[in-house]
Amino acid sequence: MRPSTIILPILLGCLLACTSNRETPQPVSAPTLEKGESFFNNNNDSAFYYFNLVATRATDSLVIAMAYTYMGIIQAYEGDHYGGQESLLKSLTYLKERKTEDRECLSSDYHELGNICLNLKNYEAAIEYYRKALQYIEDPDNQYIALNSIALTYQKKGDYDLAIDLYKSLLVKSKGKDEKKEYARILSNYAKTKWLKDSSYYARPELQHALQIRKDSNDIRGLNASYAHLSDYYSLSMPDSALHYAERRYEIAREMNSPDDEVEALSKLITLSPTNLLKPYFFRYQHLTDSLQTAKNAAKNQFALIRYEAEKSKSDNLQLQKDNAQKETQLVAQWFIFVLTTLLFITAGILLILRHRRRRQQIEVASQQAIQENLLKTSQKVHDVVANNLYRIMTDLEHKVSVDKEELIDKIEALYERSRDISYENPTTSKLPFHVKIDDLLESFGAEQIKVLIFGNDPVLWSQMNTQVQHEVEHILQELMINMKKHSQAHSVMIKFKCQNGRFEILYTDDGIGLSPQVKFGNGLQNTENRIKRIGGQYTFEHPAKGLKFHISFPIA
Repeated sequence: MRPSTIILPILLGCLLACTSNRETPQPVSAPTLEKGESFFNNNNDSAFYYFNLVATRATDSLVIAMAYTYMGIIQAYEGDHYGGQESLLKSLTYLKERKTEDRECLSSDYHELGNICLNLKNYEAAIEYYRKALQYIEDPDNQYIALNSIALTYQKKGDYDLAIDLYKSLLVKSKGKDEKKEYARILSNYAKTKWLKDSSYYARPELQHALQIRKDSNDIRGLNASYAHLSDYYSLSMPDSALHYAERRYEIAREMNSPDDEVEALSKLITLSPTNLLKPYFFRYQHLTDSLQTAKNAAKNQFALIRYEAEKSKSDNLQLQKDNAQKETQLVAQWFIFVLTTLLFITAGILLILRHRRRRQQIEVASQQAIQENLLKTSQKVHDVVANNLYRIMTDLEHKVSVDKEELIDKIEALYERSRDISYENPTTSKLPFHVKIDDLLESFGAEQIKVLIFGNDPVLWSQMNTQVQHEVEHILQELMINMKKHSQAHSVMIKFKCQNGRFEILYTDDGIGLSPQVKFGNGLQNTENRIKRIGGQYTFEHPAKGLKFHISFPIA
């Protein structure tokens, strides 16, 4: 016995043959689907052929999904469970959970996948698929069918307590409803499960009540299930009654023209019948099983052949379309060749002219940039070498009480020598140790009303730094002190040097009027910023309540 095939909402009750009904799916609007549906259940080979055409040629994703659903149902019904599984999984790839119109097809696919897994005795997967189907069912009657399928799977798996609990809840919900067939199905399955759990359980009243409901409603498939359950129930306790119900089931199976159910009924009759009556049952059983296996194998091959022929036809059509398109392309290409050739020469001439002009413009721009860079470097050197050093001499003259004339002349002469060839790239070297130069530089800006404090000016600290970086640092400090002298109105200045985490740090602090955050840098501060970047450094300005803090950090080189 195996689950029959359905499409929700009309066709959802997919149970074993002893507990299910097979109905024709509700026709849909697409003409090709209607053609396949006209053969469905009557000539499944033809139905499969037309559904396969829809699956390979349609453009609407839902229509394609429904075609694959039908194909999977047909394959599973004909015994090709793995082929049916493949088609149903293919159907799911064309469906979207968020689309309302896809929900019925989703529930049908998952329910049929559950039936296939149940037939293959893969019970865990069957339960998972049935539960997924439940997520997309809104009709309570169809929910009962899906839940009944889950309970039946628990029964087949041997989890009788879970099955019984689920059947109990379904009986409560379905009792008194108009759908008596569904109530009878649940009641009969419930009684059989109770008996399977406990062979002493008196299941006869419930099984007989379900049988009577099915007789009253002329539910042929339901009668088939009831007779199967009663025959199983009486097999040990009352063999004559078991044989009677097996014979009644055999009659119903032949009336339904269901070879699968007839084979199961014959199997029961062979077990229960007297020896002298076994021969006709056995021959009929052997003939049917051979015929069924042959038919299933033929169906599998036929489905594969239909798919192959459809793919081959599609491939041939595509190749023909490709050949025609290539011929048209060749004709169009010939017409364009002359035009393209002409345009190529014209375009090449225009490109050469434009390239020549662009090249000339690039040379002019590069020349202007070189001139600007040279001017910028010269301006910076004039500022560093002449202006800043001249300002230091002016500071000495302003604040020192007595000036050594010879020393002053030496400083002016040194300034003169350095300004004679101001375009040299390499900085001039000094015989003085660098920490002494820094002391001289910073202290030269001290005066009676300006106190300069220096911390950390250690020769070991500066020895880690190359000459080029020392040169940049010297000018950075000189610019900071000149800016302080000109603008800060400070009375106290502190400069601190330290090395921390592989970086050299300079902290400048004064108690002057500070620096406005909106201030625009002049040439001096702009040069300072460029120098800091040149040595890979970073800087930050802080604006306390009074004065200015300037922090510089750069890697030790």
